[in-house]
This record gives sequence, C-alpha cells and structure tokens, in this order.
Amino acid sequence: MDKNVTMEKIVSLCKRRGFIFPSSEIYGGFSAIYDFGPYGAELENNIKKEWWKNMVQLRDDIVGLDSAIFMHPKVWEASGHVAGFSDPLTECRKCHSRLRVDHLLKDVGIAADEKMSDEEINKIFLKNKDKIKCTNCGAKDFTEARKFNLLVKSNLGNFTEDWTKDPVYLRGETCQGIYVNYKNVLDSSRVKIPFGIAQIGKAFRNEITARQFIFRTREFEQMEMQYFTSPDEEMKEYEKLKKYRWDYYVKSLGIRKENLSWKKHDNLVFYAKEAYDIEYNYPFGFKELEGVHARGNYDLSQHSKYSGQDFTYVDQLKGKKYVPHIIESSAGVGRTLLAVICDVYTEEEVNGEKRAVLKFKNNLAPIKAAVFPLLKNKTELVAKAKEIYDNFKIKFMCEFDDNGNIGKRYRRQDEIGTPFCLTVDFDSLQNNDITVRDRDTMKQERVKIDELEDYLKKKLGE
Repeated sequence: MDKNVTMEKIVSLCKRRGFIFPSSEIYGGFSAIYDFGPYGAELENNIKKEWWKNMVQLRDDIVGLDSAIFMHPKVWEASGHVAGFSDPLTECRKCHSRLRVDHLLKDVGIAADEKMSDEEINKIFLKNKDKIKCTNCGAKDFTEARKFNLLVKSNLGNFTEDWTKDPVYLRGETCQGIYVNYKNVLDSSRVKIPFGIAQIGKAFRNEITARQFIFRTREFEQMEMQYFTSPDEEMKEYEKLKKYRWDYYVKSLGIRKENLSWKKHDNLVFYAKEAYDIEYNYPFGFKELEGVHARGNYDLSQHSKYSGQDFTYVDQLKGKKYVPHIIESSAGVGRTLLAVICDVYTEEEVNGEKRAVLKFKNNLAPIKAAVFPLLKNKTELVAKAKEIYDNFKIKFMCEFDDNGNIGKRYRRQDEIGTPFCLTVDFDSLQNNDITVRDRDTMKQERVKIDELEDYLKKKLGE
C-alpha cells in the first residue's frame, strides 16, 4: 500500500471514477449500504471470477452451489443465530445514536468481546464510562448495554400485520445454505469425503455501527467454501487450506505480502478447534479480510438434530462412520475489493505533475484496454479507432474514449487502472500500426494492428 493512501482519497476516487456510490444518494443515502458503479461492478465480477476459478475450476475436490437467500426459519434456530447472533448495543442519551459497546471500549484501548454476557460487558462499560465518548456528539451519557440480534427479519409469506409470528429471515451468512445442501450434493454428484462446496452470494446483517466505508455494511456479498472431512484428517486439511488461501491473495490477486498477516482467535466458540483470520493493512489498520476456521462437526450435527435427517457418512474403504467435520474459508467481496484498491493505489510525480494510478494485476483490471483516436474531429482517425474498438470489445473489456486531450485521457484511464491505452494517429492510417502505452511504465511502442490481438493476449496473460 502506498504511504499516501488515506480512506479519504480512496472514497473520493471510488465516487469520482464510478467504482462505488452511496446507495439511494439522491434521497440522502441509506446508512451502510453502497452501490457498485460501472467500474466497481467490473472489478467485483473479476474478483469473484478469480475466486471461483481458484476454488472450483482448478479444484477437482470442490463443487459450486447457489442456495436461496431465504431459507426455512428452523435453519437459523439450528445454527444458533436466533438465540445468539447478537452484538452489545448502547444508546447515547443526548443524540440517540446507537453504538456497539465493544467498539467504544476498543477505541479507548480496552479489550472486550462481543460474546460476553450483558452483565460482564456492562461491568466493564460502567467501570470505564468516564473515558468513553459518543462517536457522534462527544457526550458521555449512555444507556446500559444489551444484546441486539443482527438477523434481518422479513414478512415473506406472512400475510398478517404481526411480524413476531413465524418470522422469516434474510440469511445472515451464506454457509448455512451449504450445510443444509450437504447431503443433496453428496447424493447427486461424484464427490466423496474429503470434498468442498463453494458459494458466492448476498448476506444481510443489521449492524449496529457500520463504518469504515464498505468494510462493514448491512448488505454484503460473501465468497465461502465449506470443506467436509473425516475427524482424523480435519487439522491436516486445515493447514493445507490456510496455505492455499494465503497464496491466493499473493499470487492470484497480487496483494503484497507485507500488507497481509495472520491473526489467531484466542477466544474460540465452544465447538471450534482453531480459527485464524487473514488480515489486510487497510488505511485504518490491520483488519479481517478472510476467516479460515476449523469448525468440527457442530454445524451438521445441529442440522441433523433439528431436521431429523441422518448426516452420517459411511466410509466404505476405511470401514468408518462419522458426521463429517468442516473447515471453512470465508471472505467478503467488498472487503477484498477494498483491500485490492488500497493495495494498488499509487501516487507518482510525472513531469512535475502528480498522477494517481491503480496498478491492478491485469486479471482484475475493470477495463483491459482503452482505444483513442488522437483527435476527435478527424473522422478518419475516429473511424479507424472505432473499428479497432469494435473488434477488441468482443475479446476483452475495452473502452472507447475521445473526450479531451490525450494527456487527460491517459490520466483518466490511469485512475481506473486500465493496463493499456491504444492510440490511433495519422501514422496508423499509413502504416497500419498503433501506439500502445503501458499504464505502469508509461512507455509507448508501435505495434502492427494485425499483431495487436496476440500482443495484448500475451501482455494480459490470456
């Protein structure tokens, strides 16, 4: 990450260049919800495509799934979300802002766990009340902490006015859809233990304090893989998964190693064997990018208990029966996108002028090549540039740009991370070649138009 990176610069660039917009902005926005603009949607899709390639396409032992956002309410009872999926909430008595108590304590250097009971966290909260200020108005007058459930309720299928009866939930995480489909996948495909199920999909949480741009939002997209293994192989497979996921960020996404770190969970949930997070050094510090956890057989056991279905796996070769244990990889699309943008954001001085450039790895760049006519008022240059653009947009995500002088067009493409700019000039009409300008080195070379496709494929690694 460039030393000049600040969240203000990242947020400004994302809005200005069409990566991310506040949702419903014309109505004043909607807290902790964001829309992905034209370039953000392309970057999002490229990240998901790379994740799917690494987790499904290149793995013979992992298959894909797309489960529904709505599931039977008992799914969330079995998983423990209805009873225990909550954060400690307090309200500022002056401005009525609702805040997470563990975050307020952490801001003044006091460790607190969101899993603590109301009594435990209130004791710490009361003891340190003179140090804690409302992040909105600065007051020091708060209500007692209480647990607030993060599941988002819906009235789907409920035709009464009372939502407390038979509540339905938007899923709080995507992995539950994998667990309840474990047997369907096992029975309908050729997989056998050990194997994984991967899924990309939306999840929803009624976060009390959503902050740090798209790092913590109420609607987000997860990329999760749940790997089913025998009890005696669980930790061996876990170590393999940890290495595989670390290598993905470094090799596939191009994130610099010095901006990544492992963080071990010391306070584990009762059924977990081990849990680590891969953290990224965002402008606001090292924070969770992905969780890699060894979960034991709790998830399948719970769903077996609540549904009455037998999830016992019979290993014919080893003559063993067991409920499979699970290791998981869970990452957010938004957090990954934010980490990638922060990691590639660079400010450089060129000929006495400052340029901001996103030096994406080519596989992630929203636009692979931009095609320019040198002058927009010369019809022959525009026609040739359009011809090249129309040919290449079938093969790569390309953009045609004739707005402003050539220098401004270069800077605009630099800021959205386009690896190559292709300029049609008067020599192009005579020699059937084109100027190719590299984003990172800014060097230019002439390439024959007939050879341009092979040239770009080689450079882009396609």
